[in-house]
Amino acid sequence: MSRWSDGYIVDIAYLSGWYRQQSPAMLALACLLNGAEVSMPAGDEPVHVLELGCGQGYGALLLAASNPTWRITAVDFNPAHIAAARAWAAEARLDNVVFIEADLATLAEDPAARDIPQADFVSLHGVWTWVSPAVQAGIVRLLRAKVRAGGVVHVSYNVLPSWGPRLGMQRLIHDTGARLADRSDRQVHEGLAFARSLAAAGAQHLDPNGATGQFLEQFAQLPVSYLAHELMNGHWKPCFMSDVASAFADAKLEWVGSSNLIENFPGLTLTEPQIALHQRFDDPLVRELIKDMCIDRALRHDVFVRGVRRMNPAQRDAALMDIDIGLTILPEELPTEAAIPAGKVQLNQSFYRPVVDAMADGPKRVSDLLQLERSQGRKDNPAELLGILVGLAFAEPAVRPASGPGNAAMRFNQVVLRRLLRTENIDRPAGAASLRMGTGLTLTLFDMMVADQVRQGNTDTAQLATAMRLPVDRHDAIDRAKRFRVPVLRAAGIV
Repeated sequence: MSRWSDGYIVDIAYLSGWYRQQSPAMLALACLLNGAEVSMPAGDEPVHVLELGCGQGYGALLLAASNPTWRITAVDFNPAHIAAARAWAAEARLDNVVFIEADLATLAEDPAARDIPQADFVSLHGVWTWVSPAVQAGIVRLLRAKVRAGGVVHVSYNVLPSWGPRLGMQRLIHDTGARLADRSDRQVHEGLAFARSLAAAGAQHLDPNGATGQFLEQFAQLPVSYLAHELMNGHWKPCFMSDVASAFADAKLEWVGSSNLIENFPGLTLTEPQIALHQRFDDPLVRELIKDMCIDRALRHDVFVRGVRRMNPAQRDAALMDIDIGLTILPEELPTEAAIPAGKVQLNQSFYRPVVDAMADGPKRVSDLLQLERSQGRKDNPAELLGILVGLAFAEPAVRPASGPGNAAMRFNQVVLRRLLRTENIDRPAGAASLRMGTGLTLTLFDMMVADQVRQGNTDTAQLATAMRLPVDRHDAIDRAKRFRVPVLRAAGIV
């Protein structure tokens, strides 16, 4: 372990990825759903986004490419990450994103912080419970200094009690791996192998039929580079949600909800008896503790606001009615039921089918969707429509619903293909930038390849396969991508 890293993994790079919970439009929507007045990003309005712990910068780059008038500042401790991010930005010719190499424990006091403007949105994904208390304190000081009044902060972290039964498993993998290998990816490989051997030997706390044993098997299917950063940091420590809220209060930040939108609806996350007990308390932090006790939520995506302005229900609904959303699926892919934390939810086809049909060619305003004559159901509940369609990832908020494909977004998507296809499997998920949506859509590299060829005018399957250097046995997959993914990407302004 490098001495300067203070226990954080720096000998291998973190995976490049896009997480929809970080999207400023998603964060604003989470606030509005919970009655907190926050402006939804729209058009070419200036927005400053600050990402702390940006890794190799994929998310910051995607936001910059999707929103050319925004300013993105991204910070990471690892100079290798920052060097890689700057190279990506140069290759994609993105001039609205700045990458800063800095220690979050001291950045608030560093002269470099003076050049960071006040932030409208801040995101910390996969940072808080993986760093030392000194870094956490530095983060809070930086948020106190750099989040504007009314600004929104997203933080994801490993939460208790869900991680409670798995604490021993993580310590076992960490400690045994550190003694069996040197490099972090090899450490996690050896630690996992030892833990699985101990489970096979009948270790009580690694019972294959129990939650921890099943979690161990799930870990075995994940990329080693991801697991190294997840499990092998020296200061890894899950915490209760109220502890995060208490720390963030020192930056005048108040918790308002989750950017996993479905989790903002008790009826979709809890059973009726659980809801009755949940509603005995007015304190939102106690309510969240009850929710965490009832559902298997290992990772939280919390949203905080510096200076919450509360809306009444009528004001909230008016704001929600004014949001544009676009599909991430074809209308024919809408299921009749979907999995939710509380079990299953039935999707009323007479209501949702006309709604998704209306969005087949591009984003639509919520108020217009609710007034469709063919749609049969409640016309006065925009929260339910957004909670189901966006919360279940069937749709995303659209920042510029009338925009065409953006040049910066297209350049970024082509750089993604050039870079990731050198080392990654073509079925690996990635994020594609969209000027129309102002965010990313998650799809595989294979789907991105097909879409890029279609954008260039290649539509014949055989020609596509030749251009993509794929064998004949991938022709069916190309046909599926052309049928199910390309129309969605066209409606989202990516093709």
